[in-house]
Amino acid sequence: MADVRGQLATRVRGMLSEALGATRNRLADAEADLTGAQERLTRVRRAAAAVPERVGAARDRRLAEIDARHTARIAELARRAAAAAQREAPGAASAPSPRWRAALAGRAEAPGAVRIGTVRIPGAEPVPALVPLLDAGHVHLAGAGPVGIATVVPALLLRSVGRADPGAVRLFGYDPEHLGGGLAGFAPLGTAGLLTFVGPGGLGRLLDDLVEQIRRINETVLAGEYASLRELAAATGRRPEPWRVAVLLGGDELSRHERGQLDRVVRTGAACGVHLVVRGIDLPDGPTVTRVVVEPDDARIAGLPVALDDAPPATLVTETCREVASRVSAGPPPTPFTDLLPPPDEYWREDSAHGLTAPIGEGPHGRPVLLTLGDYPPHALIGGPSGTGKTNLIFAWIGALAARYSPAELEFYLLDFKEGVSFARFAQGRRDPSWLPHMRLVGINVNTDREFGLALLRFLAEELRRRADAAKKHEVTKLAELRAVDPTGHWPRIVAVVDEFQALLAGRDVVAREAADLLEDLARRGRSQGIHLVLASQDVRGIEALWGRPALVAQFTLRIALPKALRILTERNDAAQSLPRHHAVVNAESGLAEGNEVARIPSASDWESWSELQHRLWRMRPADAAPARLFDGDAIPKLTDAPDFRALTAPEEGVPRSPVALLGEIIDVQARSATLRLPRAPGRNLAVLGTRVDEACAVLDAAARSLARQHRPGTARFSIACLDPDADPAARALYEDLADDAAWYDEETIPELMAEVGDALGAPGARNTAHYLLLYAVDAAAGQLAGRAGRRTGLEQLRRILHDGPERRTHVLAWWRGVARMRVDLGGPAARTDQIGAWVALDVQGAELGSSLYPGTGGPDWYPRPWRGLYFDRAVHRTGQVIIPYGPSR
Repeated sequence: MADVRGQLATRVRGMLSEALGATRNRLADAEADLTGAQERLTRVRRAAAAVPERVGAARDRRLAEIDARHTARIAELARRAAAAAQREAPGAASAPSPRWRAALAGRAEAPGAVRIGTVRIPGAEPVPALVPLLDAGHVHLAGAGPVGIATVVPALLLRSVGRADPGAVRLFGYDPEHLGGGLAGFAPLGTAGLLTFVGPGGLGRLLDDLVEQIRRINETVLAGEYASLRELAAATGRRPEPWRVAVLLGGDELSRHERGQLDRVVRTGAACGVHLVVRGIDLPDGPTVTRVVVEPDDARIAGLPVALDDAPPATLVTETCREVASRVSAGPPPTPFTDLLPPPDEYWREDSAHGLTAPIGEGPHGRPVLLTLGDYPPHALIGGPSGTGKTNLIFAWIGALAARYSPAELEFYLLDFKEGVSFARFAQGRRDPSWLPHMRLVGINVNTDREFGLALLRFLAEELRRRADAAKKHEVTKLAELRAVDPTGHWPRIVAVVDEFQALLAGRDVVAREAADLLEDLARRGRSQGIHLVLASQDVRGIEALWGRPALVAQFTLRIALPKALRILTERNDAAQSLPRHHAVVNAESGLAEGNEVARIPSASDWESWSELQHRLWRMRPADAAPARLFDGDAIPKLTDAPDFRALTAPEEGVPRSPVALLGEIIDVQARSATLRLPRAPGRNLAVLGTRVDEACAVLDAAARSLARQHRPGTARFSIACLDPDADPAARALYEDLADDAAWYDEETIPELMAEVGDALGAPGARNTAHYLLLYAVDAAAGQLAGRAGRRTGLEQLRRILHDGPERRTHVLAWWRGVARMRVDLGGPAARTDQIGAWVALDVQGAELGSSLYPGTGGPDWYPRPWRGLYFDRAVHRTGQVIIPYGPSR
């Protein structure tokens, strides 16, 4: 046992010795590791002590870089924001007050936001603070800064008004607390209808009207084709509706109805150009509402601080509004005349068989307003005071039609009763040899020549009869049907324009009665045969002249009323009273309000605008086209220019059987001469009656020269006796030009002429040579023709010549300076005057001519006027014929 225990003890001691050695080794290793760790710790602590300084330097360097980039980025963003603000709100929408100018001189800026102040950003230029308004949204003002609010509202409105075209922004003010005082500077806009103040209690009506405008615009303007007016304007380049800005400055609590209407405006108004600027009334939240909180010194928009601009000077507001109102009252400038014309390659492409249609101008929605003449409406009535553009409208309409329809499809007859030569450009002139190929007649300065208007109506009545006869022959009723069955006939539509037509209907004489009857017949029956009347007047009396004939007025279903026109439309239709310049109300429903269309009329009356079109159409004219007949009431025709004079010739042998004396130009559609045939028949003599020397000489001169043109030299004799010194130059000129065929007599030798001619009439075997006695102021020779006892007196010889001479080819063409004087020379008050077969009355009243010279009682309806004569030939005429004596031949 002891051995075992010893062995165990030995083994234990050995194991303990090994364990102790191992432990000592591990302890030595641990001590070595501890020493290394302590050394590392020392190194780490030394390194850690150096880190803060290095990291701090790097941090500072990095922070400096970030700050620099941030500052540059902010500056760039501020620059971009300022540029974006300038694009969104250019010019008048964002310029500071000291440099602010309304965009009136040129094209107004596009709509959008307006500036109310600036946003200040450290390290950058201030950025304009904009508020979306026109075509963008509504503005709600809140806060405790009444002075600031009083600054914001004028700035918003002034920049909105100033950035748009004059009249494109209309303001509605509701200010029950200050009764409009908050918008007093904008009061001048009211004169042009651009500012309407709504009194206390009127908010409901204002909101109802705004909702109605929104409904109308959605239904009739946008019509489902566009989402907003802004989109429509971008697509078409035109804005048919103004912006409407309602400024609501406080008031009582809204009723349920008012609240509902206000919410509708907030939701739908911006798309239709209806906007709100509100203070003191809650607006519902929405994407179109911008809230501006105004503090005493600044404001906040969506939490962003804004430094408000100074209020615009009161004088700037007032002067700008006056200028805008003045521009609106003057009306927008007219559009170019070329807007009415088709492309040049489409000229004369239209067919007029079923009517005439052409644009007259641009409507409120940017679409052309068309005028039609056909079966319905057949005729047009145009009215407007002087200076409202009546002539320009006629020019525009004629140009639009002439460019679309060829002369084979359309003919014009123009008559202007007022003084002026506007229509003369349609005819060939000395300055411009071109003419409008469609024009058949142009009458100007005919204010005293109602007979010319009557002649035009007679011509149209005859043309109507011709067309009606052709229609009856072909068993049709309308022009379109006639053209279909008779394609080779010449059946263009005719448009007759009579400006200041009331001159035709003035008075109670035969001219007025016949003109009214012809007008009524043409208006009633002309529609079916393609004859259309366009009557124009600048005076309400011109329209009143028609009211006594309801059947006539009813035919003029197309009415065109220019600004301030009266009695053109129906009595309750006053649309023309508020028209701006260069506009017209076009109504094809006899003036009823539901037929109104407003058209903006282009500028067509200036020479340059019209000349280019006329020259182009003139170059396109048919080969057989002839210039229009131009009748100028102020012009004196020349005998040598008369077609009838140029057509006169002398026979190759013998003498003419019935020579023709031309006395003057007939006031007629055709350029015809008044003719006096001088056959070998009783009474074939002429008396010129009146005291006007030049006109009397002109009648005798034209008669003598036209007669001389029908005789070969030596086959006629002209005896010229002049007894008035004032007539001597004209008589001498005629005598010299007739040369060897003429003989001259004066107051000393005229008795010899009377005796010679009178005695020769009864002498057998007298020569049968044509003899014309041209007696100037023959009544002055009464003393010289008294004669001697036992012989025929000169007056008796004159009476014998008048009685017997025409059958011997001896004719008297004499001038008496009064009807009474002629009666004395013919034998006294009871003397017969049938030996005077024809006469021309100058400054002689119709009553003086009496029943002995004129059929019926009381004499003709003749009122003398300069360089006009009344010609009557008892063998031809039933009524007198107004003529214009030909001017001096030299």
